[in-house]
Amino acid sequence: MAKKEFTFRGKTIEEVKKLDTKEFLNLLPARSRRSVKRGLTEEQKKLMIKIKRTNEGSYKKTIKTHCRNMIVLPEMLDLKILVHSGRKFEAVVILPEMLGHYLGEFVATRQRVQHSSPGIGATRSSASQSVK
Repeated sequence: MAKKEFTFRGKTIEEVKKLDTKEFLNLLPARSRRSVKRGLTEEQKKLMIKIKRTNEGSYKKTIKTHCRNMIVLPEMLDLKILVHSGRKFEAVVILPEMLGHYLGEFVATRQRVQHSSPGIGATRSSASQSVK
């Protein structure tokens, strides 16, 4: 069975990469389009400069950012970006399915709570537990 080729709003990835930013914005949902049209913040501008330098080959380090509200654009495809989760940086490889989403959507800020047995004197029901 042949693998289905990914398209973004009816365009192949090669076509999307060739689009300039204004043409790509027309493919985005209203919230993302409005966010980019209003202009990038200073932090987002610095991130875009690093991404352009990485694509050119002049920036060799892995890109680290706290900018979780940056929308994934075609220039970012196939890059590994370390996004801050509030405690540490977590690696995100930008895939075509991520176009138009925010970077922060792919890095969880909360961990799942894993409780152990109840502590001594925690509740009445824990009194029947053996204390060791």
